[in-house]
Amino acid sequence: MSERQRRVFEPEFKLSAVKRLISGEPIEALAAELGVTKLHLYKWRLKLHREGVLRRAGRPATVAGAAEPAALRDVGSARKLIGELERKIGRQQLELDFFRQALRQVGGARRPSDGPFVPASTRSSRR
Repeated sequence: MSERQRRVFEPEFKLSAVKRLISGEPIEALAAELGVTKLHLYKWRLKLHREGVLRRAGRPATVAGAAEPAALRDVGSARKLIGELERKIGRQQLELDFFRQALRQVGGARRPSDGPFVPASTRSSRR
């Protein structure tokens, strides 16, 4: 029975692979090119997102620059965008409330229909 040797990837390699994955490269092609499984790439991306570091197996060393990836570096701009979007949603909600109220008022002012093909609005002013 052959014994499989565990592969150890350097943190720089992992960081490079995750950056390429985040930039939008297809995971199947990236995994085949790098000779790793898709599961490795997903785990590395999750670990970088959660912890901000990618380590070599069993070592506490960090990679320079890995502690603050681009996605995490722009937290301030992301919060600013979230605030703008929340304000826009609030304005849209106000507009919806206004138009719902206007529709209720218009619906209440109309006369009910007396039957099919009878106009439901007020009579024409032409006489």
